[in-house]
Amino acid sequence: MNSRLLPSLLLAFAAFASPGGVSRSATAAQALELRLATLAPSGSSWMKVFKAWNLTIKEQTDNAVSLRFYDGGSQGDERDFVRKMRAGQMDGAALTTTGLGILVRPVLALSAPGVIEDYEQLDRVRTELNGRFEALFDEEGYVVLGWGDVGKTRLLSIEKIDRPADIKKLRPWLWKDDPVFAEFLKVVGANPVRLGVPEVYPALQTGMVDTLPASALAAVSLQWYTRLKFISKRNSGIIVGATIIRKDKFEALTEEQQKVLADTGVRAHKALNRSIRRDDDKSYATVLKRGITEVDTSEHEAEWDEVSKKVRERLAGRVYPKSLLNAVIAAAEKQE
Repeated sequence: MNSRLLPSLLLAFAAFASPGGVSRSATAAQALELRLATLAPSGSSWMKVFKAWNLTIKEQTDNAVSLRFYDGGSQGDERDFVRKMRAGQMDGAALTTTGLGILVRPVLALSAPGVIEDYEQLDRVRTELNGRFEALFDEEGYVVLGWGDVGKTRLLSIEKIDRPADIKKLRPWLWKDDPVFAEFLKVVGANPVRLGVPEVYPALQTGMVDTLPASALAAVSLQWYTRLKFISKRNSGIIVGATIIRKDKFEALTEEQQKVLADTGVRAHKALNRSIRRDDDKSYATVLKRGITEVDTSEHEAEWDEVSKKVRERLAGRVYPKSLLNAVIAAAEKQE
């Protein structure tokens, strides 16, 4: 193991490990390995915490339960993760809202542009609406083990983007299963290039794509930023994610094992979010230091806000219920 990775791994382990755990007598007769897919690259912030989470679960179940993460998109794109979970080839996955939205469409309300722009708002929304979202996943046969972040959504491009209309002359990447950004591009009149995440970097190399929405952390982790020149200062939202598992796999565990998996999952994702938020800020500073130019779009803020509002309203009733969008907005805007 990389010597620089070990301290981070141990810290992450300590962040959500708890005393006690499942007694030897309560462990299953045969060890159960839960298979989870993720796009997170090997060695990334996500994988450091996921590895520590697995160590904790193994320790607290006396090695009766373990997590095996297939990282770096080795199982395909998020639509492939969903297909494999449904087919029983994967037991779970760490997904962004795009993948989560394939299973539970209304969860995309968390990605409605211009609603959740800082972490305090996101924490309030998830605290207040957690039960509602978890119930939706339960209906589809999945258990939410923890909610995560992927950083602040920004626009990166090869040419400067000051106002929404500027995107029309570019070649923006659209994740195949992302109806929110698809609607955004439709509103501004841009023609998207539909690709899966593993196809983006080659498309940047050839010039097939020259604009994309991403967090600074994702852009650095996937090396996308090396092919782009500009990044928006203002973010339009927070990229939300969650780790889920098939309900039948969860219910196959003993009650004690279920409690270990659920409790450590919550603590793991709290540790993960602290790490991701810090690393996303560092990544933003890194891309600026390495020559990416920051674009301040405040002069045209009214135009961006109008487009965001139009996108939210056009998706309401079609992608997510209007009542759910209103609940997300109310929680985000609530004053402490």
